[in-house]
Amino acid sequence: MALSLYAPLAQANKASAPTASTLTQEQADLRWQQAMRRFDPARHAMLDTVAQGAAQGPFHPDWASLRAYRAPAWFANAKFGIFVHWGVYSVPAFANEWYPRNMYDQRTREYAHQVATHGSLAHFGYKDYIPLFKAEHWDPARWAALFRAAGARYVVGVAEHSDGFAMYNSKLSDWTSVKMGPHRDVIGELGKAVHADGLRFGVSSHTAENDWFFHHGREIDSDVNDPRYAGLYGPAVAQLPGPHDPADQDLADDWTYVSQAWVNDWLARTAELEKYYHPDLIYLDWWVGQPAFRLALPKLLAYYYNDGARRGGVVLTYKLKALADGSATLDVERGQLGAIRAQPWQTDTTISRSSWGYVKHDSYRGANEILQLLADVVSKNGNLLLDIGPRPDGTIVQQEQDVLRQIGAWLHVNGAAIYGSRPWRVFGDGPTTQAAGAFQEKQAKPYTWRDFRFTRNHGHVYAIELGWPNGGTVTIGAIKPADGVRNVRLLGSSEPVNWQSSPKGLVIHPGKRPSGPATYVYEIDLASAGTNH
Repeated sequence: MALSLYAPLAQANKASAPTASTLTQEQADLRWQQAMRRFDPARHAMLDTVAQGAAQGPFHPDWASLRAYRAPAWFANAKFGIFVHWGVYSVPAFANEWYPRNMYDQRTREYAHQVATHGSLAHFGYKDYIPLFKAEHWDPARWAALFRAAGARYVVGVAEHSDGFAMYNSKLSDWTSVKMGPHRDVIGELGKAVHADGLRFGVSSHTAENDWFFHHGREIDSDVNDPRYAGLYGPAVAQLPGPHDPADQDLADDWTYVSQAWVNDWLARTAELEKYYHPDLIYLDWWVGQPAFRLALPKLLAYYYNDGARRGGVVLTYKLKALADGSATLDVERGQLGAIRAQPWQTDTTISRSSWGYVKHDSYRGANEILQLLADVVSKNGNLLLDIGPRPDGTIVQQEQDVLRQIGAWLHVNGAAIYGSRPWRVFGDGPTTQAAGAFQEKQAKPYTWRDFRFTRNHGHVYAIELGWPNGGTVTIGAIKPADGVRNVRLLGSSEPVNWQSSPKGLVIHPGKRPSGPATYVYEIDLASAGTNH
């Protein structure tokens, strides 16, 4: 870009005092571009790599070609993964991982907390938390061992959240965990540890949202307005006037200012994750559905799929309507589907009840609630990606560890109903249904012992009961006499199961209740259960 385009910023950049900004959206973006100019050669080289990779392989950078994508078998079989939100936002440990944005918004409790704790945002902003993010007790091998003990088959680490701080050795930014904070390549080290434990490894990128994430800092005297920190805070343009709720199903009316320079930088920074770390999965957050990204997305997908095809296939997840249907793997954030989906999909949610990242005095879900969700998701051909939020020193809250180990113990006994399974002819039976779609968790209804979810695997049908009947019998209405029940076994129990077929369904007389979470699996042999292949 010609230097003359920066002329409107010359006067603004003379003063370094972080007063409230009077820059236009275009000027704010140009200030960010000026801060990032020295990365132009590396960015251009990365974009050339994307173009070459997108042109060499089975996929082409167009939606017609990309709709031929199919998720690899490892993902369809994995069923359960661990998500890790860990970054500078774990240092303030207040509210949730969007603290970096909300601490600049005068209407929020985060702003009040920030001012009460550190004073003026002109003198202590988000950047000042970076030296406090030390990871002094972080042991990636211990993390990987815990995730394996939890029964996870893949792990996804946040490579860069919306806060603009890369947790890897980015060649396109100075604001990285290698150059600042812990001075470690978090993604690189975690990926090696996870692979060493036999698990798949993925990364998430929330970089797109950094375009507007800090824009409330423009409204006040804050360090967001200091051009020295533009590389971290991004353009910080206002999100106008489109949806402010990420659950919105359509971003076509989003008029947030997005420059081509920003889209190019996003594409290069996302693609360098593949070039340098070769993740088995890339998770993209919702805002890539913003119209400005439509031409860049096919390039990224074709490059990633072509490169990943050389190692057996990769997964890229998207939310809402961000990508063309069939071109990638659908992710339903904090929600479920109402029916079986033909192609594998994923839901992601947290152990925490309030945050994806670590916050003090948090509350956590129990193992049984998570296992019920897992059963529902898997019965509909989905995977569950369960998030934890480690402390800034790299340790994991003991309660989170305990829940993960309880899940792992259950999967050790009942994993045949989960790993490698496929949906049966119906996903479930019983009175309880959940609202379908993203962000529906708060409306979730409690399951009962009359609720079952079904899977099939290796010639068996598995009926997962989401509670234990305290006396009486259990009737599974979906299993009819015509199915030809041959045997019923309760996993985790050595006692035989008394059962009988009736016109109302399969009647089971429960025996002794197995120990562990109140989610139980009956392995049922039918005359024709179907297979996975």
